[in-house]
Amino acid sequence: MRRVIAAAAIVATSILGVAVVASVVMSTPAAAAKHKAKAKPKHKASVKVTANFNSCSVITQAEAASAIGSSVTPGVLGNATVEGGLACVFYGPSAPTPRTPNVGQLDSVRVVVVKGSDALSWYNAYKSSPEVHAEPITGYGDQAYYDGYASLSVLKGDYYLRVAVVPAGAPPSLSVEEQLAAAILPKL
Repeated sequence: MRRVIAAAAIVATSILGVAVVASVVMSTPAAAAKHKAKAKPKHKASVKVTANFNSCSVITQAEAASAIGSSVTPGVLGNATVEGGLACVFYGPSAPTPRTPNVGQLDSVRVVVVKGSDALSWYNAYKSSPEVHAEPITGYGDQAYYDGYASLSVLKGDYYLRVAVVPAGAPPSLSVEEQLAAAILPKL
């Protein structure tokens, strides 16, 4: 009887964990799209890729795999939902299909770097969104915050870095996002 109860508790915990992550990931793009429509900075952020710089140029496939704890696909560029730039997305083996780099998905590593004068505007616009519960984080760039869902945002000079690591079967981990940000920031 104890084994049955223990097994049921493990299954319930796993299902709850997946449900929480799914609700965070699946609700975040909609909330982000709603926020993006309301809180765009006055100037549109540049999404030009200049001098071979883009969000995929600051992270390696090995760094993404280490962050999520499994093998990942090569990075794919997609539109960032709230940052006004381009996202680099790596997918783990359990990522759902179809895979689209334009929205957050389970079992993925998503890195966005916005470079230029609008970085601060996009950083603050996302931070002030009603869906975001910004928790200040120290030790990263000029200022940083955890959004209370699944991503770490960092402002460093005229760069806005946003990192989201969403493994399959587990909730997002701020400590993993901090490690990944620490690896990326020297490249900016």
